Amino acid sequence: MQEDDENGEGSMWALEQKLDQPVDEEAGKLKNINTEKKLSALLLLRLAFQSLGVVYGDLGTSPLYVFYNTFPHGINDSEDILGALSLIVYSIALIPLLKYVFIVCRANDNGQGGTFALYSLLCRHANVNTIPNQHRTDEKLTTYSRSTFHENSLAAKTKRWMEAYAFRKNMLLLIVLVGTCMVIGDGILTPAISVLSASGGIKVNHPKLSNDLVVIVAVVILIGLFSMQHFGIDKVGWMFAPIVLTWFLLIGGIGIFNICKYNRNVLKAFSPIYIYRYFKRGGRTAWNSLGGIMLSITGTEALFADLAFFPLIAIQFAFTVVVFPCLLLAYFGQAAYLMNNKEHVSDAFYRSIPDSLYWPMFIIATLAAVVASQATISATFSIIKQALALGCFPRVKVIHTSKNFLGQVYIPDINWILLILCIAVTAGFQVQNQIGNAYGIAVVFVMLVTTFLMTLIMLLVWRCHWILVVIFTILSLLVELTYFTAVLQKVDQGGWVSLVISGAILLVMSVWHYGSVKRYECEIHGKVSIRWILTLGPSIGLVRVPGIGFVYTELASGVPHIFSHIITNLPAIHSVVVFVCVKYLPVYTVPEDERYLIKRIGPYNFHMFRCVARYGYKDLHKKDDEFEKKLFDSLFLFVRLEYMMEGSSVSDEYSLYDGQETHQSRGFTSEDNVNSTPSYINQTISSVDSIVPVTNTLLRHASSQTEADEMEFLTRCRDAGVVHILGNTMVRARRGSGIPKKIAIDYIYAFLRKMCRDNSVILNLPQESLLNVGQIFYV
Repeated sequence: MQEDDENGEGSMWALEQKLDQPVDEEAGKLKNINTEKKLSALLLLRLAFQSLGVVYGDLGTSPLYVFYNTFPHGINDSEDILGALSLIVYSIALIPLLKYVFIVCRANDNGQGGTFALYSLLCRHANVNTIPNQHRTDEKLTTYSRSTFHENSLAAKTKRWMEAYAFRKNMLLLIVLVGTCMVIGDGILTPAISVLSASGGIKVNHPKLSNDLVVIVAVVILIGLFSMQHFGIDKVGWMFAPIVLTWFLLIGGIGIFNICKYNRNVLKAFSPIYIYRYFKRGGRTAWNSLGGIMLSITGTEALFADLAFFPLIAIQFAFTVVVFPCLLLAYFGQAAYLMNNKEHVSDAFYRSIPDSLYWPMFIIATLAAVVASQATISATFSIIKQALALGCFPRVKVIHTSKNFLGQVYIPDINWILLILCIAVTAGFQVQNQIGNAYGIAVVFVMLVTTFLMTLIMLLVWRCHWILVVIFTILSLLVELTYFTAVLQKVDQGGWVSLVISGAILLVMSVWHYGSVKRYECEIHGKVSIRWILTLGPSIGLVRVPGIGFVYTELASGVPHIFSHIITNLPAIHSVVVFVCVKYLPVYTVPEDERYLIKRIGPYNFHMFRCVARYGYKDLHKKDDEFEKKLFDSLFLFVRLEYMMEGSSVSDEYSLYDGQETHQSRGFTSEDNVNSTPSYINQTISSVDSIVPVTNTLLRHASSQTEADEMEFLTRCRDAGVVHILGNTMVRARRGSGIPKKIAIDYIYAFLRKMCRDNSVILNLPQESLLNVGQIFYV
């Protein structure tokens, strides 16, 4: 490790371990279900059925409000209906079906979808990652792939262009954050518009009812919906899937009925000529109506973000066999009804239902609206989990609701924030038209971000021919920029809500990332060389206290400033010191046998080690002492294998090996079960024997030392007591800094640090043996 060499720690000797862990056979099968290319027919049908309850609710309930938002001022001509219907048909065919289900969803990160999954793929194929704690050893992971390009290829030129300036890397991250914020905004607006539209069916048969009653009913439904989230997506999916399947079959069947009863000429809308006539005749009015038509493809981004929950083939099967045909039939049926009843456009969905099915459809529609909200809520949880792991969101509590699917998560804090904002939007607007305008702006922004990222993916990851890249980009932008110009005109008609919500989330994410990077840079500049510690010796009376000290740091190399601060003011360290760095990588998961990197720092008798624990954004920490146990297992296994290696003699005072590994250590398993629970005792010094001065003798390698001796020494130290030393680094703006920087660092970032979860809670460190050491850096 280059940085370690510069700081006198010696050349790197990393051990990738495979610990003996009981593996649940069923869990292992389901965990890898996203990567399986062949699924049994029964399993495919089951997963496709379950995906209906999680993925397609939002897209499926669009018929509730599309025509009303397209013609908020009424319909003047029957051909306008055909033109709008033709736009709806081709929008669904081009964006959800062609672009997302069959192209974008293939750009998943081992089954993980969403804007951050695309960003992770780019980070692994080009050096554009702005997240700290990067090192070349991370690229050796089996889940981390970085391709090599021909020097003059288009991919290589694109890669060099992206890596050339830090500004471009930061802009890429900013674009990803904007897309992420808009998806989170969808998680607020979708429940509001879906539930409010479904509840509005009460007034169709009872027009004298107050609109306030409709709002109250919608708020009650929203409270019930968000209260169910703690059950987990797996249970919710099974609960909602029958409802959504029934919904699709009913709207498809009613669509066929309306086509046959009212007007079969609506089938002419398959001809794109009606789109041309629609714009020629309607002019600016027709252009403005695109904001409503675009609502027919809302939920598409949630589809991609929810990809983590089901295999791609199941999602493709459900869309092509059930969702797509039923949606088209529903829109054709409503259009057929409106051809003869133009005055009913404000509640076309409920008016077009046969009287005998009205109340059953009202109940199903209300339940389907609840399910529609589930798709974006699940997507919000998934994306925030990814952003949290990649250092772009404040630390919040994440609950994994399924033992088989690690991607299924529930975030309580975010859940209740979404509920409050949903209620505020619903009660504030009370009409679906303005909420629809805000919804449309959020959707089109996310689609544009996805198109930009997909263009880079096709160049760097898929290495497509430039003609294919150009065709995909032009077709996507042709549709999305058209909608974009239309929705921008609705900013003053409710669209500002989406911009305000997303702007606030973007501010939080940007400040958090900026503050985290600055704090990490301060720790990099403040780290000290191991040579400095080794040369202190008895000049300051440095002593060794029985026990093991785990020093947690964000540094993957070097000695953190907090450690030098401790031994300078309190010249005593534990007999064994382990620097622990827990970091997340831009990968979906780090295999268990590749998770821990262990190396020795300094001479044998100094008993100092470094452990780097690496996680992906889908991985989790267990709520018990397993993390600490794995640290001990890793340490003991490292020592055992270290003595087994050939040529492990010390070449000089600071170097253990002659540069490179002589064996591939992956695949070894621990034979000793470290099951004893460490006793957390007060560290007291009662005799001369318990104090070991650091002299030159300690800096010399004892050739007579054996594996058994060191294993016994480590065991005694573990039994003597374990202390977890956690740095609480605070950053402040330097005197003379600009006002924006002071506000960002001293107020916003400081507030977020105070409100977010502590690292000790996330790492599940025992409070009785925790030592927090604070320090302040000025940036």
